[in-house]
Amino acid sequence: MISVLFAVLTALSNGSASVLQRRAAMKVPDSEALHLSLIGHLVRQKVWLAGIALVIVAAVCQAVALATGPISVVQPIFVIELPATLLLAGWMMRVRAPRTVWYGVAAVTVGLAIGLASAAPVDGTDSVRGADWVPTLLLTGAFEAVLIVAALRVRGNARAALLGLAAACGYALTAALMKDAMSHLGPDGGALALLTSWQLYATAVAGVGALFLLQNALHAGSLVAVQPMLTLGDALISILYGVTLFEEELRTGWWLLPELAGLGLIATGCVVLARSPLAADTLAPPPPPPRVS
Repeated sequence: MISVLFAVLTALSNGSASVLQRRAAMKVPDSEALHLSLIGHLVRQKVWLAGIALVIVAAVCQAVALATGPISVVQPIFVIELPATLLLAGWMMRVRAPRTVWYGVAAVTVGLAIGLASAAPVDGTDSVRGADWVPTLLLTGAFEAVLIVAALRVRGNARAALLGLAAACGYALTAALMKDAMSHLGPDGGALALLTSWQLYATAVAGVGALFLLQNALHAGSLVAVQPMLTLGDALISILYGVTLFEEELRTGWWLLPELAGLGLIATGCVVLARSPLAADTLAPPPPPPRVS
């Protein structure tokens, strides 16, 4: 229960942070895309700094959740981040949530409940063998590179979606590294063992990289293009890490049917939320200024 509680707090903190970061990113010139100077523009905005503060809160909550529960349980709970983001954006911008939004929220929530209850993830090991990280990091890096190269060839929401998926992969990797790092706090380790583990510093690098990709995704297009890829991608890739790295077990056989049904409900809910008037009114990028001939 502790892991579930802190996973929910993480999702709510991340959703709030996404809204604040998106509002800040809308004020940055297009010429700063995929440049480090983008961060320079953002850091001068109080709303962006508030979003970063919530990211830090989310990181602490996520560390507690991963230290007390399997990654296959903790990370999928983050799919509630999308409905939380939209509802928070509507509240902050004083836009009333229409009925379709509540349908989407219900679909995501019910789908998550069905999926987790059907999969019934069983915790595996708390740590990962060092040798297992080598192919994982190589494959993850290759996947990220393909997504970034593809994103550079397109513009608008297509680029935002690809970079959002790349950020999701980065956050899933961050979670896996964080869980492995937290295992050093066990009875045979302690604070010193944690501080001397390479996983802790790799977590920081992966997290910063994922954050950079997310800022560029939010800058490239609307939040409705980014958030579904971010939340669903994070959940599915994290489950993959949980099964392959931490030897967590999921139900198979006929249980795959309700698991797929739950995933379908989540995907449907995300689409409904992405197409809702609330998303269009509050989260779409501002129209470009008129051209002067």
